Amino acid sequence: MVTWTIRLVTLGIFAAALLDSPAFSAGGGGGGGGGGGSDPFAGAYSDQKPQPTYPKRSGPKATQKGKKPGNQSSIGDPAFAAGYRAAYDTIYERNDYAAAIEQLKSLGHDDHPNVANLIGYSYRKLGDYKQSQVWYERALTVDPNHVLTWQYYGLWQLEQGNREQALYHLSRIAALCGTGCEEYKSLAAALEKPTGTALVY
Repeated sequence: MVTWTIRLVTLGIFAAALLDSPAFSAGGGGGGGGGGGSDPFAGAYSDQKPQPTYPKRSGPKATQKGKKPGNQSSIGDPAFAAGYRAAYDTIYERNDYAAAIEQLKSLGHDDHPNVANLIGYSYRKLGDYKQSQVWYERALTVDPNHVLTWQYYGLWQLEQGNREQALYHLSRIAALCGTGCEEYKSLAAALEKPTGTALVY
């Protein structure tokens, strides 16, 4: 039943996206802008540690005309990147989520979607679902196309028993990066599990 629902939601989203896309009307190719290489959480649902990619500074000078922005945001300050890397390792190497939250907040970029998402993830791992939700929503307010936040917030929804909301998050991911990206596969796999199954990610 869940598999059928996921497929139906995905098919509907792709049909709507295809009909509304400039590529469809103009006959050109389009880029989905999947999280691929800029995804600091790629594969986080699997048993392997995700490979970090660190944010780069964004802004008017970093924007290139004619290029479609990606689904992940970034900042390029070397000091920020080093601090972000340290916090990332604190989470994935030492599983010290409280220390990582302090490290991330000390960077002074709380409103950057990569930072806010990682803070939300850390709070979720600590079991503080209210704070986690605040940070996921903060990330999506700054960047509504932040695929990683849609994935992790979707997993949050599942942990809270909100399967319909998790399906909505899955549909957002499908619209942003398709059904082949890791974020989609991770959340889809979690949705396939019976309700009440402990999720490991």
